Amino acid sequence: MRMTKLTLSADRELVGEAKKLALAEGTSLSSMFARFLGARLSGRRSEASPGPLTRKATGIVKLPTGRSDQAVLEEALTARYRRGR
Repeated sequence: MRMTKLTLSADRELVGEAKKLALAEGTSLSSMFARFLGARLSGRRSEASPGPLTRKATGIVKLPTGRSDQAVLEEALTARYRRGR
């Protein structure tokens, strides 16, 4: 895809907060803005890309097959908090 340079103006504080958000998400402000526009123009909600910690942890845990993520989470939380009693 060919990229085109774009100059925008916005409130200084808004730009500062947007830069912090982009840094926290491990992306650039340009990339974040492009994803936002793409999602808006396609009519679907924007799904945030996983952060650096999530990307690093991907694939570490293998969930059992045949059970929903919610069921596995409920079981783990029940086991965790029953142990402490």
